[in-house]
Amino acid sequence: MKLTAYKSTLRQVKADAVAVFVYEDKKIFKEQITYLKKFLHNIEQIIELEHFKGKKDEVLSTITQKKINAPRLYITGLGERSSLTLEQYRRSAAAVAKEAQKAKVKHLAFDLQTTEGIINIDNDIRNIAQAIVEGAVLSLYKFDKYITEKKDNRSKISEVTLINADEKRVREIQKTLKETRVICEAVNFARDLANAPSNEIYPESLAERAKQSADRYGYRITIWDKRKIEREGFGGLLAVNAGSATEPRFIILEHNGREKNLDTIVLIGKGITFDSGGISIKPSTGMAEMKMDMSGAAAVIGTMEATTRLKLPIHLVGLIPATENLPSGSAMKPGDIIKHYGGTTSEVDNTDAEGRLILADVIAYASAFRPKAVIDLATLTGACVVALGQHATGMFGNDEELMTKLKAAGEKTFERVWQLPLYEEYEKQIKSDVADVKNVGGKWAGAITAAWFLKKFIPKDQEYKWVHLDIAGTAILEEALPYAPKGGSGVGVRLLIEFLKSWKKNKLLAKVSAEADK
Repeated sequence: MKLTAYKSTLRQVKADAVAVFVYEDKKIFKEQITYLKKFLHNIEQIIELEHFKGKKDEVLSTITQKKINAPRLYITGLGERSSLTLEQYRRSAAAVAKEAQKAKVKHLAFDLQTTEGIINIDNDIRNIAQAIVEGAVLSLYKFDKYITEKKDNRSKISEVTLINADEKRVREIQKTLKETRVICEAVNFARDLANAPSNEIYPESLAERAKQSADRYGYRITIWDKRKIEREGFGGLLAVNAGSATEPRFIILEHNGREKNLDTIVLIGKGITFDSGGISIKPSTGMAEMKMDMSGAAAVIGTMEATTRLKLPIHLVGLIPATENLPSGSAMKPGDIIKHYGGTTSEVDNTDAEGRLILADVIAYASAFRPKAVIDLATLTGACVVALGQHATGMFGNDEELMTKLKAAGEKTFERVWQLPLYEEYEKQIKSDVADVKNVGGKWAGAITAAWFLKKFIPKDQEYKWVHLDIAGTAILEEALPYAPKGGSGVGVRLLIEFLKSWKKNKLLAKVSAEADK
């Protein structure tokens, strides 16, 4: 999709349709409608007829009667001004984009004026522009590559434009569009990977998709085959893979690997390309969703691609263990004991708790990079979905400052995270009589005991700052959200990019604060 910005007024805009934002507050709403009456003399009657009040996500469509160059005008509500957030811009823009696509609009413009009481964006026009584009572009995503009788592609929106009458603001918007394009493309890339069927995306092809991205954008990739995985002693990955006819892969991605004096951040993504549950097999109902059990891996690849394209000044490492979890005569069984990378052993109590087994190897391995922080993303537990639904990601960790930074990034991007406890009392639930740890902790607090299992594999002599993000509810959506589709949502990409963008800024602020304390 083409993204543009140029200097223009509402009257002069050149597009198939133009959208304006209005508030629900009665006084401001009346002022805004008075302004729009300059272009549409019957706007008050139309609003009364449609019962439009400027509520959140409300959209009113009308023909402009040639008083505006664009033949169609959309008016969309932002709700009360006092409660306005960036997220509401995303949702309102998404609502407009969906309506415009239904009307076969090809070129959609959004009017970002600061005059006549329409909207006040003087202080953060770049953030608002980014939110609007994210909402519009991401809402139009559809995984339809396997539908042979597609609807007419000519009805799809091919260009989104932002307009403002001030040249300086337009230049700011243009800078934002370049970055936002990269982020949206990375999110949709992650969505494509997650939504693809398991006969398209399996360990080897997932590694190949990562390689194609690395070759195109210039980040480094190393792929371990099964023999290398065996030599390195990744016992968890090998055990989960034992029931599959498809070999595992371990994917290592690096951005700025040769640069010196850069902080190292390690991202780990669970790459179970299909999860049947193994011998502890899942019910058949809903099992098809388990093609998306590699959503953590998809988020890491998407984030790596965007980080490289944006040239962020950080050494970023992505680690992805990839395998299927299938039942067969050679599959791992309840009661098996695994020796993981680093020497820690685990008892398999349930083969459907396989994600933590492959992550355990990688969490131990991550210490080799001497990271400043390690963040893993995994569709790990149904218990987290029960606790938080599809609106928040479960967050666990051993460093409050790191979790605070991720929470701030989540609030800005609205990929929100919610901290859950790792109290010592939960650790006893994963105590094993025959190994160092067992892979399930019983009926209660399943998301917490899963996180505790992962924590046990951080090397004690090389302990690093770590956060575990359980994206089971936010990555696999049972129903569509305003700008995310049913199925694979691509969650994690925008969150991590915002976190990585602010990493250097947060470091500088911490340094200034420390010097001030002295």
